[in-house]
Amino acid sequence: MTDLFPIYTHTEAEQGILRRRPPDEFDLTDSVKAGIERIFGEPLSPEQAVRRIISDVRQRGDAALLEWTERIDGVALQDLRVPEDELAAAAEQVSTEVLDALRVAAMRIEAFHRRQNYGSWMQPNSEGMLGQLVRPIERVGVYVPGGTAPLPSSLLMSALPARVAGVKTVVAVTPPAHDGSIPPVVAAAAQVAKIDRLYRMGGVMGIAALAYGSESVETVDKIVGPGNLFVTLAKRQVYGVVGIDGLLGPTETMVIADELANPSLIAADLLAQAEHDVLASAILVTPSQELASAVAWEVGQQIEERGRAGIIEESLRHRGGAIIVPDLETAFEVANRYAAEHLQLSVEDPYAWMGSVQNAGCLFLGETSFEVLGDYVAGPSHSLPTSGTARFASGLNVLDFLKITGVVGLNAEAAAALGVNAATLADAESLDAHANAARIRSES
Repeated sequence: MTDLFPIYTHTEAEQGILRRRPPDEFDLTDSVKAGIERIFGEPLSPEQAVRRIISDVRQRGDAALLEWTERIDGVALQDLRVPEDELAAAAEQVSTEVLDALRVAAMRIEAFHRRQNYGSWMQPNSEGMLGQLVRPIERVGVYVPGGTAPLPSSLLMSALPARVAGVKTVVAVTPPAHDGSIPPVVAAAAQVAKIDRLYRMGGVMGIAALAYGSESVETVDKIVGPGNLFVTLAKRQVYGVVGIDGLLGPTETMVIADELANPSLIAADLLAQAEHDVLASAILVTPSQELASAVAWEVGQQIEERGRAGIIEESLRHRGGAIIVPDLETAFEVANRYAAEHLQLSVEDPYAWMGSVQNAGCLFLGETSFEVLGDYVAGPSHSLPTSGTARFASGLNVLDFLKITGVVGLNAEAAAALGVNAATLADAESLDAHANAARIRSES
């Protein structure tokens, strides 16, 4: 089944599926290009389309939000905010089993993030005092993807770390269904996470509303949550007006496996990631040709039972596959350069290899710690750095919702002594007013 799940040499992979490109450089499908031209009446780049919507929302508020929602999503809304009674009624449609699972997930996500260390500190000394004040961001907006499937897990993974951090107001936006309703499971997740307000807005409209506000939507201080290409570009364009968690591109998983790994389990894990998006990446790195062939065969067998087989096939053919490397040491070198969102170690002793991992959004140790658990119930947020940004970025966590303010409280003696050095450095930078402000303290 290598036509469905290609097997590459290391060199071939470096020239192909391991090459990194920013989200806005992905090749657009013909359907996306046609959709842009249909909506805007002319061929625009995604960046241009996003800029036009954001500008309109800034100028016309609710009217623009309602108009663009109808033009893009085909939904004629009467109001943007989901009333509490409608939210409760939708949540009541969710089965007890699903509601229990949401609560288990929420409990584990909250417990994990409460273990993160953070806090203010003040250190008095002979000079006075130095320290830091740690304060939560006041208002956070959570983007909850909709598109081809509702994602209540994304709401929990973004909102609960914010709650743990002490954020006062957490609101969420999500695309409405064609009848204007919100998927019941998303409504249930909003109640479990104690979201303050939920709005029926998707894509660029939701990001623009959170950043600039409207008659119905108050502005926030930071926007978090994954989304499609247009959501990512919108977050980039509003950054600076509001904070963002990052530019989260298509999902990606890399599995490092040795010859003892279970090909059936690896195939299942790769298919789980590939079903997210045609741009998703699901990659196996192994020194075993035999394992790679077995996984390719398993992929061919298991895909026949998957409901999103078309998406999986396109993802695997163009952005997935197996890479054959000389040894596990090389596999980890590949993984660290690629800096995958998810890195799964399907090797005999995964704990022994932890020290070899430098860059990964989230690390999964062994075949019983599979990535899907991280998507839903393990504990860490599944909102993770993509597109190689795990080289410098972290998964969403409590610190993303905190501000750190340095505190300087020096006495006159310390100010005079340190002012000499400050004045010298100010002179070196040709900033004489700075130098004067320091010398006044030193010479008095």
